[in-house]
Amino acid sequence: MKIGILKEKEPEKRVAMLPDGVADLVKLKVSVIVEKDAGAGSFADDNAYRESGAAVDTRDAVLKGSNIILMINAPDRDTIKRMKEGQVVVAAVNPLVNHDVVTRFAESGVTLFSLDVLPRTTRAQAMDILSSQATVAGYKAVLDAACRLNGFLPMFMSAAGTIKPSRVLVLGAGVAGLQAIATARKLGAVVEAFDVRSAVKEEVQSLGAKFVEVEGAIDDTSAGGYAVEQTEAFKQRQQQMIQEHCLKADIVICTAQIPGRKAPLLVRKETVEAMKPGSVIIDLAASTGGNCALTRNDEVVVVNGVSVVGESNYPSAMPTDASQMFGKNMINFLKLLIDDSGNINLDFGDELVKGTCVTHAKEIMHERVREFMNSKK
Repeated sequence: MKIGILKEKEPEKRVAMLPDGVADLVKLKVSVIVEKDAGAGSFADDNAYRESGAAVDTRDAVLKGSNIILMINAPDRDTIKRMKEGQVVVAAVNPLVNHDVVTRFAESGVTLFSLDVLPRTTRAQAMDILSSQATVAGYKAVLDAACRLNGFLPMFMSAAGTIKPSRVLVLGAGVAGLQAIATARKLGAVVEAFDVRSAVKEEVQSLGAKFVEVEGAIDDTSAGGYAVEQTEAFKQRQQQMIQEHCLKADIVICTAQIPGRKAPLLVRKETVEAMKPGSVIIDLAASTGGNCALTRNDEVVVVNGVSVVGESNYPSAMPTDASQMFGKNMINFLKLLIDDSGNINLDFGDELVKGTCVTHAKEIMHERVREFMNSKK
């Protein structure tokens, strides 16, 4: 059985698996073929893949010769057309939103596993690409903000006087938000954090940040730890309190997202216009509409001296470690699909295999994806 690793489309610099991961795959009694220059963006050359036991060939050879294909992002229409019925693809295609991609996979007869819909269970933690990549994003977001800020993050005391520490507000205390809090605190900033889920209060406080709490939030335990839609009355109270804290902040890190939905609007246009000149807003939810009203994905907007940075793919800016983490998650998931003899064994009785499968045998298998697609018709 052969596993293929494809080169990602620019500007993505990550790769689904680095040479170290390939060596682990070979131990599973499979052969590996890697597209030429697949790891170039992550500083892994073709010789490193060969030394790890992989063959290096053209994209066409990988697509034709692989039983399982590994990617990070959703492939384009042409790539899906070149895949063969019965092949298996493991990637992260955001199927709750990218319905056209799901439809094309179903029509092609290719089995798609999308790791971004992996069930959130204790057993799945070692395969959780959302958490591993969010860790990178939260860390990098603070560093980017610090570089753009017009002053220091920590307090400085010298003969020239005392510099007060910068104030950082983190909106959303998921994995990215918690990592942003930890990084900002290590750099000496005063940090506050907001989240509609009261369950994260202790985690925020344990990292040395103050938890900004708005009463009346809906905390749905059936949502698997994700944020859920809130009432209009709560949203009004929330925006008022967020505005008050934004006006005091030097840096605002926006991370709040709802799977399959538009990102909640937390920072209004009027709030940005009233913030201190030189302040920085980093919006990690830019690709799903943004938490800030002025966010534009992949752009920097400056309003009254306030920089609004729309960036949803910080992991690509740290491609080596991000790829390392993604690849480890991928290997742990592949172990569920490969038997002791190195052959494909799709056990849909396994909750993780079933819960991650989006398409199989020309059908859309994932119940939640079907519900989202039907709601758009």
